[in-house]
Amino acid sequence: MESFKSIRAMIIDMDGVLWHGSVPQPGLCEFFETLRDLQIRFILATNNASQTQDQYVNKLAGMGVTVSRDEVLTSGMATALYLAEHTDPASTRVFVVGEDGALGPLREQGFTLTGLYELKTEKTPDAQGADIVVCGKDSTLSWAKLATATLNIRAGAQFVATNADTTLPTEYGVTHGNGAILAALTAATGVSPMVIGKPEPIMYRQAMKLLASDPAETIAIGDRLETDILGAVRTGIRSLMVLTGISSEEDLRASAYQPTWLMPDIIAVTEALRRQAN
Repeated sequence: MESFKSIRAMIIDMDGVLWHGSVPQPGLCEFFETLRDLQIRFILATNNASQTQDQYVNKLAGMGVTVSRDEVLTSGMATALYLAEHTDPASTRVFVVGEDGALGPLREQGFTLTGLYELKTEKTPDAQGADIVVCGKDSTLSWAKLATATLNIRAGAQFVATNADTTLPTEYGVTHGNGAILAALTAATGVSPMVIGKPEPIMYRQAMKLLASDPAETIAIGDRLETDILGAVRTGIRSLMVLTGISSEEDLRASAYQPTWLMPDIIAVTEALRRQAN
């Protein structure tokens, strides 16, 4: 097996790797203690844009793990940063299908957020028009939100997705992800979104910039072959897949790309790190 000794930075997925919903994975605290002991820098990079940095920090604190806001990067944050770099936030109106984790970063970057169309009136107010529609995971999804997004996209708004994960591992089992919402909007508009999150390399490159790390010393850890692992391949970094989330060994056998390492869970990752540090 390829050595862990050159690893100085990690980009770590959360859903399916660190927890299932509100249930932490076994060995969670020991995993982070090991990263701190070995002085391995990390960014927790999730495609789930529903929650904010502070919410993830608090969630981990409730599981006995202390991380800083600067160690969390969500696809909502990555989307807001990317759009701020490629548009003028002060003159750009955005409609969001999403929750606080998508809304907050866009506000922080200075974008104007538009509301729902007044769908019960005969005439749609011009003031409601958006230049960009951003779509992220949304547990408050409604017909009105989908209709507003559809009307804006059909009127010419750019269609941007925080991520395209079709499924989401939870404590109840695997349920629908943001990709299912994107499929509905694409079917209604005929427009496919630009995706910011994994497997596109945008988010991994942002994480490496935050880590001040180079590809040779950075690895990605994830549970999903078509996002976490493919994103690492496209970014040119090594990857480690755990089997506690979406993808399986059977999926690997049918895949044209592979992770550098395959391990059952973060307990095994911790043991490997400790073993090779000695």
